[in-house]
Parts: sequence; C-alpha cells; structure tokens
Amino acid sequence: MSGGSDLVAGRDESRVFDYVIVGAGSAGGVLAARLGEDRDVRVAVIEAGPPDSESVIHTPLAFRQLWDSRFDWGLWGEPEPGLGGRRDYLPRGRVLGGSSSLNTMIYIRGNRVDYDEWALMGLMGWGYEDVLPYFRRAEDNERGESYYHGVGGPLTVSDGRSMHPLVGACIDAAVDAGITPTDDHNGPTQEGTSWFQFTQRNGRRCSTAVAYLHPAAACGNVVVLTDALATRVLFEDERAVGVELLRNNSLEPVRAEREVIVCAGAYHSPHLLLLSGIGPADELQALAIEPRIDLPVGHNLHDHPFAGLVWLTDQESLRRAATRRTSPCSSTRGVDRLPPALPREARSSGECHKVCVRRERMEPHAFNTREDLISASLF
Repeated sequence: MSGGSDLVAGRDESRVFDYVIVGAGSAGGVLAARLGEDRDVRVAVIEAGPPDSESVIHTPLAFRQLWDSRFDWGLWGEPEPGLGGRRDYLPRGRVLGGSSSLNTMIYIRGNRVDYDEWALMGLMGWGYEDVLPYFRRAEDNERGESYYHGVGGPLTVSDGRSMHPLVGACIDAAVDAGITPTDDHNGPTQEGTSWFQFTQRNGRRCSTAVAYLHPAAACGNVVVLTDALATRVLFEDERAVGVELLRNNSLEPVRAEREVIVCAGAYHSPHLLLLSGIGPADELQALAIEPRIDLPVGHNLHDHPFAGLVWLTDQESLRRAATRRTSPCSSTRGVDRLPPALPREARSSGECHKVCVRRERMEPHAFNTREDLISASLF
C-alpha cells in the first residue's frame, strides 16, 4: 500500500480547519453544529450542491419537484433480481440539508432491534436505550415530552396539517383487516398502522440545514462551502489530513488539523473512500486507483423497500388544490371543496368512515397529470 503526502508545500490558512466534514446532509449538519459549539474550533463543511435558498425546498407539498432536479444526484440502481430485473430510482440530496431537504419528511427512527443487535455485536453504547436519550435531545415534538420524545431540541417534529379523511379511512380499514393500531411509530413498537409525524416547523420543511447547520454557521466558526465536490481524501502517510475539492473548475486542498469526517451518505461516502484508495485492492487496481488500505468498502449495502398505493377520489387534497391554484386550465368538476382537517380526537373515531370514493361522479378530465391522481396528500 502507498504512503507519502498528498499535500503540496505551502499553507493557506484560510483553507485550514480543525475538522473537515464532507457532506452537509443529515449527519454532516448535526456534526457541524455539535463540533461548532466549541467556539475555539474551526469546522469546514463541504457540500457538492448549492445552498437551500429556494422556497420550493421548504414547501412540503412540492417535494416531488425536487427529485431529478439540480438538488438531486438522481442515482439509479443496477437491475435487481428482486425487482424483476428493473432498475430503481434513488433520489439523493445534492443541496444543503442533503436528502433531508428533498425527502418526504416522515419522522421514523431506526428500529430498536437493529440498535440492540449492534450492541450484542460488541458496539458498546449503540443499544436502543443508549441512543434514545439522543433522539429525545434532538426533538422538539409538538406532542410534548414523554419517555420516547423530547421538547426544546433543534429538530421540530409535528403532526400532519392536512389529516385527509381518506387516510383516516385507510387506517381504519387496516385495523379492520387485523393490523395493530399504534399511536406512535417511534414509541414502544414501530409496527402497526397510524398517522405519521413529520419533520416540519410551522408547515415548512425542517431539514437538518434548517435545524442545525444554518444556526451553527451563524456563529462564525463553522464555514460552509457549497458547490464544492470532494474528489478524494488527502493523506500524509496513513493519516487523513484533508480533502481535495473541485470548485469553480479548479482543484484545491482543504486541510484538517484534527479529523476528516466523511458524511456523504450511504452511496457517496463509500464512493469517496474508493476514489481515495480505501477499498477492495483488486477492484481499485482494476480501475487504475492505487490502493492505500484494503477494506470491503461498498459491500453489504442494505436499503428499505417502499410501496405506494394510489386512489381516485372526489375528495379534495392539498395537491389537487395546489394544482388548481397554479394551473388556470385545471378543471375542478367532480371535486368537492377541501374538507376541514380532522381534530386529533376524531382521527380514530367513526368520523373517518364518512369518507367515500364516489366513482360515479369522477370525471377523468378533472386530473391533468399523474400527480393529480394521488388523492390523499401526506401533508
């Protein structure tokens, strides 16, 4: 394996930090905020994408507009046997906040069993009861403080604002079919049927950039570099000492006096390590990359499946209302007025059963796009 130094002689103090974090997403934003609490520490956060300044990012209903846009890496998987040979689209955030700036904002933690399994493998401090205090510390949950939830943290967690009655009817139908109801997907058990909570604050997306990174950057010792693509980790012998960036069409080094922290996500973190010579030696050599450390980087990736169901309905939804407001050619015939959001005490009551899909009144031309067919907005 190779050694030596990747850094050229000379030192630009404006590019020297204590910590260099690659990726301004869910992990990178939190780390920058926590490390930046020490005002004597200088932190650089490197993000390949642009700032999160456009309003579409912060509008929950518009999340689908962010996919396959300049804020999205727009990855595709390889043909998967489990998908009948199909390739799966993998939206990944390329913007401040990372994927927390373009996901559906559903607040779901990891499963208790996974954390406890890590602890049994010898990873002390990673059991569910070990990490639960940190989940509580992060939250500002509108439902209030409990054993499983916290208040006063930087990440706002709230109930949905739409509470579309069709969703309530689906929940009731699931219970009738034998699926256990739950009041909280992040409570004693995740399994069951219920309304989601969302990472939203006053009806707007609460990404990790909003919750953590922007407040940290405002303190002055956290520097955020946008439109800066990390091309490799720089080494002195076996020690990581910085990151090479491609920015403004030129390569430049950023030095880390203490640590380089790679938080580029499940796909781009191993990608950067591989480009840096950290990975399976034979695979790197086949791509003319000189190996530094022979490790199984990029192996054992696990992803979660998701299946979406779509209904036609003449009940108004937020998406349909937004389409009608923004498109003067949209037809509204066959669509009722937007019903009021259900109060929490009515969500599990018989009121939810009052929703029905009156197909005899459904008019095809009332829907202008495939998105209009989504009857019940999650938001």
